[in-house]
Amino acid sequence: MTRRPFTRHLVALLGATALATALPLTTQAHGPTRQKVTETVTIDAPAATVWARIRDFGALKDWHPAVADSPASQGNTVGSVRLVQLKGGGALTETLEGHDEAQRKYNYRLKDGSPLPVTNYTSTIRVTDSGGKAQVEWRGAFYRGYPNNDPPPDQNDEAAVKAVTGVYQSGLANLKRLVEGK
Repeated sequence: MTRRPFTRHLVALLGATALATALPLTTQAHGPTRQKVTETVTIDAPAATVWARIRDFGALKDWHPAVADSPASQGNTVGSVRLVQLKGGGALTETLEGHDEAQRKYNYRLKDGSPLPVTNYTSTIRVTDSGGKAQVEWRGAFYRGYPNNDPPPDQNDEAAVKAVTGVYQSGLANLKRLVEGK
């Protein structure tokens, strides 16, 4: 009878040891987390005026300083494909997933060719009234460009957030300048 308690303790000890060694492996196996960026700008103009400037899915070239051309295959119809040609070279393809005139917003998904260090990127741009001025919010969610553990510095979470933040900030700053005429 003295053997049984010893065996139970040995089995419990071995089980605890196996569990303790397996735990670090499961935590290391976790992949990247979804990143989010939200940038806003207040423009001294009515919301309707600002919305008129950006409402067309194909109009990105008219207000974003990095975009040379941005034709949309079906205009503001859901499913429209926008081919964005960048001034510095490079291109990307985006698909319109929603367009709401009443709420002054549209959302889209990046499909192919991103020069940004991101994957699975979705974005929404919205114009609201804020005391007679327009508030433009541009937000996106995405994963870093390198989906595995230990990404290179140019494809890690920080690089992805920095790149998207830069796109949003430069676009919104130029939109403000264009609309306000300053």
